[in-house]
Amino acid sequence: MVKKIHTRQKRKFNLTSSFGHKSFFSGKVKPHRPKTFKTKEAAKAYATAQGLKETGYILVPAKKGKKIKVELV
Repeated sequence: MVKKIHTRQKRKFNLTSSFGHKSFFSGKVKPHRPKTFKTKEAAKAYATAQGLKETGYILVPAKKGKKIKVELV
């Protein structure tokens, strides 16, 4: 059961008094983000655990060069 929304919140978001607006406040599904790693060794270990061959992926810098992600070729 969803919590009751306070009247101030309803006024703030210009919602009606009916119960059809509860989906407005529920968590939205976030898009899938790529898995990132701190070291190249960890990224290579993850790729081999997933069954990828050395020629099937490349390591690309992600998040402003601080981390590394595995990208399929």
